[in-house]
Amino acid sequence: MRRRYRLDWVLLPEGWARDVIVTVSPSGTIDAVAAGATTPRTEGDVERVAGYVVPGMPNAHSHAFQRALAGRAEARAAARDSFWTWRHAMYAIANQIDAADLRAIATLLFVEMLEAGYTAVAEFHYLHRARDGGWDLASDGAPATWEAIRAAARDTGIGLTLLPTLYQAADFGGVPLRADQRRFRATTAEFLDAIGRRLTADRAAGATAVRTGAAFHSLRAVSIETIREATAHLRALDPALPIHIHVAEQRREVRACERATGARPIDWLMRAGVVDDRWCLVHCTHATRAELAAVAEAGAAICASISTEANLGDGFFDAITFRGARGHLAIGSDSQSTVDPTEELRWLEYQQRLRRRRRNVLATADEPHVGTALWRTAALAGARALGQAIGEISVGRRADWLALDPAHPALAGAAPEAALDHLVFAGGRHAIREVYVAGRRALAEHRHPLRAAAEEAYREVLRRIDAR
Repeated sequence: MRRRYRLDWVLLPEGWARDVIVTVSPSGTIDAVAAGATTPRTEGDVERVAGYVVPGMPNAHSHAFQRALAGRAEARAAARDSFWTWRHAMYAIANQIDAADLRAIATLLFVEMLEAGYTAVAEFHYLHRARDGGWDLASDGAPATWEAIRAAARDTGIGLTLLPTLYQAADFGGVPLRADQRRFRATTAEFLDAIGRRLTADRAAGATAVRTGAAFHSLRAVSIETIREATAHLRALDPALPIHIHVAEQRREVRACERATGARPIDWLMRAGVVDDRWCLVHCTHATRAELAAVAEAGAAICASISTEANLGDGFFDAITFRGARGHLAIGSDSQSTVDPTEELRWLEYQQRLRRRRRNVLATADEPHVGTALWRTAALAGARALGQAIGEISVGRRADWLALDPAHPALAGAAPEAALDHLVFAGGRHAIREVYVAGRRALAEHRHPLRAAAEEAYREVLRRIDAR
């Protein structure tokens, strides 16, 4: 049935508005937005949403299984620890988890995302095979781990873009996968067939909060010829299909690409002629100004995962250059070292401040409040990356929003136009009182209803992992 909500204060595309009636269709899409409403606050069929309402944040890059690694790789393992030494610990965790474990891990993670203000997530998923390296298929013919992620999303109520990820080689030149990477392997035919089946099931279900996309792990893991071939096939299946790839995260990766191809990674990918406005390039930490301009010109999004890039010692993303090129910049939690969009945005801004010795760097002439500028940009770019109609509160978009508590100490005294400054820069994530996805309340009074059960299931998974 259609639902109507009266929002006390809400951030609309044109700015803050008071007493707004939002009508939501049975599918969860916003049908109407009426600002300056005059209907009584006590009208029976209108649910009041108190406080400051802002669009929910899409999480444009997540590896759910890596939540089980958070905090477990912070002891020095080598004289010069790096991304490449951390990767050994990540592979060790990946090879101990089965589909049931993954569902439990993802359930707690998605609870944490909703409580932090993420209302949808792009799950970049390459844990395809069973622990013994064989296929473990669900009833729809797709790997059981895919269904584990989808089930966790259904259970928690978060929006999901599942990105099955093609992973075929250990390095440039088609180096065979190592034993600890065997669970990631899929032939191109297996990959495309499973995605085709999944897309058919999505259409039959008619779900608005869940969709399927695709990803290529990296230029190390998939040849450019295969990327071209698979992209053409994916576009035939769904012209609007979102496609993601890790690229230019590490300097060693850049050097290896130059040796193998004579070009830098982003330049090499752009030469393939496949990148368009349905793509999202993840990291791009080591990108030149020309490469960032080319990505922006193609209309593709970039997802910066600042907490992970800091945790792994990757480097700084050049947000100023990409914004200057009118690029679409999303954020993601990636390895789950932090599950908090406010921290991602805060440190995105702080990186620029530290490098330029200035303040409020990513504010704009049109939006002087840096918290609002960051939130709007990331929400809309995240929507583009997920291929979902989210990211703002307007007709035709899904009704995903957060209700902030103005009485919370982090927001005390904040006018609506400063609410997102306080959310991002004053420890405001605990001021998130309610979360709605597709017009349905997924979180009330700061806590998800599955929190206690999800925590216990997660603890049991870690006990089993430690015993293996």
